[in-house]
Amino acid sequence: MTHESFKSLYQRAADRKGGKLALELLLGKRILGKKLLDDNAAEESISQLTDDRVLAAFTKQIFKSGFVWRVVENKWPDFEEHFFNFNIEKMLMMPEEMLERKAADPKIIRNYNKVKTIKANAQMMFDISLEKSISFAQFINDWPSEDIIGLWAYLKKHGQRLGGNTGPYALRLLGKDTFILSSDVEAYLRAQQIIDGGLQSKKSLTAIQAFFNTLQTQSGYNLTQLSRLIAFASGDNYVQVEE
Repeated sequence: MTHESFKSLYQRAADRKGGKLALELLLGKRILGKKLLDDNAAEESISQLTDDRVLAAFTKQIFKSGFVWRVVENKWPDFEEHFFNFNIEKMLMMPEEMLERKAADPKIIRNYNKVKTIKANAQMMFDISLEKSISFAQFINDWPSEDIIGLWAYLKKHGQRLGGNTGPYALRLLGKDTFILSSDVEAYLRAQQIIDGGLQSKKSLTAIQAFFNTLQTQSGYNLTQLSRLIAFASGDNYVQVEE
């Protein structure tokens, strides 16, 4: 089956969003609810981040998964204080008893299973630093976008609770270019018969990556913009640019 071209996809999205100029504005923004915010993340080099910020991003996204995001944001300063600003070495030296005590503190979200991921993911990051003599931020930065699903798989296998969309959302938070398999994007991929099985199966992810790589070759847009474009062309049409 021949899949839809970038040109066709772009035109439909532009028609739904009030024209090409309006669409371009949307593609350069990130959406929070129905608000449009400047998206500066992609302009920053991930390699300049320290690994404590990477661990913080992983942890924040893990706690946001299945929970009210606003509550996580409101409590985040206490998370930073409780967990030594996510210093990798300090987290690795933290005894389990201390971790349990901190997980029970009402100042943070009391979920011990999620709290345990902080130390586990710190270990993953530390291991990469030892093995490759680079920061984990550099490791993420260097991973090629044409195999972003490979990075997803690495985080899922070697980290904790970074599978599904949690890892990709954390990467997006850090400024790594990645598509997101939202419900709108998934619906489009199924309608186009790009996938027909489980969304997270190796077969499906390989087909999805190949499709995004083709769109990228046709357009020059990054993966973040392309996944937004698909959502704008096929999802709920509620985000508009106000004149």
